[in-house]
Amino acid sequence: MIPLPSIPESPVSWALSTLTARLAAVALVVAAATVVHAASDPVPLRVGQRFPLLDGAFLSGRKAALPTASEGKVALVMMGFTYESRYPVEAWGGWFRKLTAGNPEVTSFEVPMIGGLAKLGKWFIDSGMRKATPPELHENVITVYSGSGDWKKRLGVSPANENDAFLLLLDRQGTVRWTHHGAFDKARADELARVMDSLGAGAATAAVSDR
Repeated sequence: MIPLPSIPESPVSWALSTLTARLAAVALVVAAATVVHAASDPVPLRVGQRFPLLDGAFLSGRKAALPTASEGKVALVMMGFTYESRYPVEAWGGWFRKLTAGNPEVTSFEVPMIGGLAKLGKWFIDSGMRKATPPELHENVITVYSGSGDWKKRLGVSPANENDAFLLLLDRQGTVRWTHHGAFDKARADELARVMDSLGAGAATAAVSDR
């Protein structure tokens, strides 16, 4: 058979095939980036997991990091993500300090998570909180100005619950032993007290240490 002459590819066809190839390559790159990003997204924080590193600063001005600052003690970490969340955080904090007064085995940290445009007012925010907080509690408040988005994912913060206090009880090694979010609730407070007792850091421990 006499071979048919090849038909030269038109400039339009060549351009379309090149464009298609390039779009396919871009799609592969985007897909790969999406997979990498999804793999790096923080996973929900559960009981039994170690508390992830959280860097910030005490109101005293010193650098702070959790769970390093709480190691060797049972600690209640109370995180707030909005201005309104300060009310439940303060309510839980007041109850907890009263419950554990005089107990050297226990500590607590109120952690305002400050993001968005509020970060521009860091000096004024820190100054205001420092003036409103008793000096003896300055190292029990840690301000954090980065990573709010990741922590919202870890704790399940949404528009429906963003004004809650987000609570995590850590054992002496920095492992999460109890979690809750919401306003102060007596039933959940009693539950927290029982978990502390199981860790050897309840009210009975405080009574013994005072003798």
